[in-house]
Formats: sequence, structure tokens, C-alpha cells
Amino acid sequence: MRFNPKADIRGGRVGDAGGGGGMGGGGMRIPIPGGARAGGGIGGIIIIVLFFVISSCLGGGGGGSTLPTDTGVDSQGQAGNPQGLDEDGERYANCKTGADANKDVDCARKAVLFSLEQYWAKALPEQGGPELTPAQTVTFSGGVDTGCGQATSQVGPFYCPADQQIYLDTTFFADVLEGQLGGQGGDFVEPYVLAHEFGHHIQNLLGTMGQVRTQKGPDSDAVRLELQADCYAGMWTRHASDSDLITLDQGDIDEALDSAKTVGDDRIQQKSGQGVDPEGWTHGSSEQRQRWFGVGYNEGTLQACDTFSASEL
Repeated sequence: MRFNPKADIRGGRVGDAGGGGGMGGGGMRIPIPGGARAGGGIGGIIIIVLFFVISSCLGGGGGGSTLPTDTGVDSQGQAGNPQGLDEDGERYANCKTGADANKDVDCARKAVLFSLEQYWAKALPEQGGPELTPAQTVTFSGGVDTGCGQATSQVGPFYCPADQQIYLDTTFFADVLEGQLGGQGGDFVEPYVLAHEFGHHIQNLLGTMGQVRTQKGPDSDAVRLELQADCYAGMWTRHASDSDLITLDQGDIDEALDSAKTVGDDRIQQKSGQGVDPEGWTHGSSEQRQRWFGVGYNEGTLQACDTFSASEL
């Protein structure tokens, strides 16, 4: 993945919250099933990845716990009490051009987010959706306060509909996705994750999250929501391939597909030493996640990504 060195990336909405966030007033606490903790072994991995990319304050963990569904988002997908950062902060202060993005991973993140916002600002209304209300991404370490409650690094990347922000501890990719789950890694892994999370923001704006009633099982609404976000990630990836900002090659697409495979429910269950149990799925199988990413990439429309109307996932 390379960026046009002359491109202006200052429009990418990302800020850094630092580390060590505690429980804040208001908002809602995100219950982490099983009491995940650092160094918790494979059981902790399951908890992390069940939350990873669900990002919608829906149920998805083990141990019978669920995330709160009353998020404070109204029927038009507008959030109450947004918690956006006013400035990029020191971490992103020097990220101004594509040349900066080619040299610095933080600037690359800012460029990817700028590309996502540009794409959806055009594609969403063109395909019958509302005007885009941009989402901001907040990077953190240790812990962070959100509109959905306090979260630690073990939650993994997630989207909070209550404040319409994406939260990302950047150590997740090396520590969990590669180190513990065996993903191949690569510079397009994080863009795939960010595109998936931004896809949840699009679902929030479209009101799709309100369709979720069932939260576990191979045909559940939760699985349909996650596969649709993978499909939306594929839509943006196709656009990025053809844009003036980002240059992708087949290796980048392969990295996205490998990441989708790595976080498939069946793969996670196997990594935990359990048998594959589709009734416990919340995100879909590795094959499903790869396939729906491909649908978005190849067809590029919201209609093609309508997993809620699909007879087979």
C-alpha cells in the first residue's frame, strides 16, 4: 500500500486519547464476559475477538453476557453527547501529506480515514442513503472512556454508536491478530479493520443496527450485521484501489482476506481448542467473512451488501 506523496491528508479525523482511561461519569459500562485480563491466555483471546469488530454495542461475548443495546442513538442514527476530540493532538500533528503517510504508520492511519470519509460522503447519498455524518477515530492505550462506557485494550477495535466514534488500540494487531491468532499481518490489515468499523458507522446512519434482534447463531442478525460491515469494507477497498490517494496491489487484498479469515468465529473456536459450534457464532465463519468482503469489492453497492435479505450467508 502506497500513498500519493502530494496528497493532502489533513482531513482525516483521528485523535489520540493517550492511555489509562478510567470509568467516566455517564455513558454505559461495557461488560467484558469472563473478566478478561492481560495475559489471560486463549480464553482472553476469545473475549477480545468476540468484541473485535462487533463494534455496535450488541451481544457477542461468551459467558452469557451481552453489551447494552440502549445506546442513546435516535431513530435517525444521531448520537447524544458526542465525545469527539477537538484537535488531532501531538501524535498526528505532523501528518499533512501522503509523503508523511508513506513514512509513518500514524499518518497512514490518518490518510486511510480521510479516504474512507471521502468515499462514503459520496457513495452513501448516491446510493439512497443520508448525507454522511463523519465518524472520528480515537487511538488509545491501556483504557479509554467512551459513550458506551469504559473499555480496555482487551476489547479490541470497536465502534460506539452512542458517540459515533471508532476506538483503536494499535497494539492489537501485533499482539493479538498476529501474535496470538496467527494472522499473517501486513500494512493493509489495519485499513481493513478501520473500513469494517467505518462500515458499522454507515449501518448506524442507515438504521440497520435497529434490525438486530438475535445475537448468536449462524443465521443471527448479529452475524448478518458483521458480514455486512465486511462487505462495506470491500466496497471501500475497491474505491481505494482506483483512487488518486492510495495505490494497492494484490498483496494488500490478500492481507485483508487473511485478516477476515483470522477473525472468523470457526477459526477462533478452533484456536481456543474447542470444536466448531455455529450456534455460538456472532461474526460469521472465516469463509463467510472473506466471501462478503469479496461481494463488496466486486459489486460495490449497498444493495449487494444487503445481508439481512440474503437467504444464505
